[in-house]
Amino acid sequence: MATISDCDLAIAGGGLAGCLIALAFAARRPDVRLLLVEGGEALGGNHVWSFFDSDVAAGDRWLIEPMIAHRWPQGHEVHFPGHQRLLSTPYNSATSRLLDTHARQMLGERILMGTPIHSLTPSSIALSDGRTFRAGGVIDARGGGDLAALQCGWQKFVGQALRLRTPHGLTRPVIMDAAVEQVDGYRFVYILPWDEHTLFIEDTYYSDSPDLDGPVLDRRIAAYAKARGWPVEAVVHRESGVLPVVHGGDFERFWPSDDPVARAGARAGLFQPMTGYSLPDAIRFALDVERAWPMDGAALAHMTRARAARHWRQGGYYRLLGKMLFRAAEPDRRWRIFERFYRLDAGLIGRFYAGRSTVTDRIRILCGRPPVPIRSAMRAVLRPSA
Repeated sequence: MATISDCDLAIAGGGLAGCLIALAFAARRPDVRLLLVEGGEALGGNHVWSFFDSDVAAGDRWLIEPMIAHRWPQGHEVHFPGHQRLLSTPYNSATSRLLDTHARQMLGERILMGTPIHSLTPSSIALSDGRTFRAGGVIDARGGGDLAALQCGWQKFVGQALRLRTPHGLTRPVIMDAAVEQVDGYRFVYILPWDEHTLFIEDTYYSDSPDLDGPVLDRRIAAYAKARGWPVEAVVHRESGVLPVVHGGDFERFWPSDDPVARAGARAGLFQPMTGYSLPDAIRFALDVERAWPMDGAALAHMTRARAARHWRQGGYYRLLGKMLFRAAEPDRRWRIFERFYRLDAGLIGRFYAGRSTVTDRIRILCGRPPVPIRSAMRAVLRPSA
């Protein structure tokens, strides 16, 4: 494969954020000499990324559309003890397999894979095999990085795609089934019906600890399927993850102002603080960078850090809610916060997940009978963040 020794834009990391930036440039600025560097052998890792229609602006959907494997226009459900609800907002799932295929088709020889990155500067990427690639600008999109400056709870999960011997009978996703045993924080099961005989089932926790015991969660998924009467023929896909739910911290320490290299994705803190989900922000960010081009490495670092700092400021309300969830609510009672939330207006719920809650939304979420003790909530809110 031919390689590029000099380019206009080099992207370190071929995950979701890095690939979306590269694809935005390939589609809208084909004249830009681009290099996407991924140390592994596949783009996108091993993931299913799901989102509501309301998470992504209609005019931006083109960027993620080729990676959407499943779509449910009939909406989705949530289940809690004594409360079930159908919400009409359509739901979508994109997969890393389709991302890998689409990016390879669109980018071709502009992808460099299989060699770890050693170091970055604003204008170069050095690989572990001794090669160095010069660039007009460099973006670091290599995952979460150092989270020591942030205060986090964790959303952790194991997901399995199960092929069943008989039809499962579901017609729409169940994005939260919290009518399950509450262990290790707030636990819920997430279900996507991929086809008549295939379900993606994810066992998910809002936990104080990032520790993930995969075999235990595998057994809980098997027990859940058995209890629902779904005979499993085979596990055809498995993934796991641990996402930060940020409820405090110091952005200046997370991304020091003298750090000269631009960042993207989770490495820039560009995710919804209460959920850890990054896809909507990754789409918006990729298109923002494309629209702001051309830039050199210094300008790119300034632009991306300013964008991330604005996102951090705008996320203050969601970090407040996270602080109440993790510091004020007893772990086995956290489900009550989500149960109450899912009794609110559907539009409010959609804006919340998109990270676009209005002032009225924010007041409404905090009004009414509190799902956690007032004294505990006040202690959580008033306790300073590190």
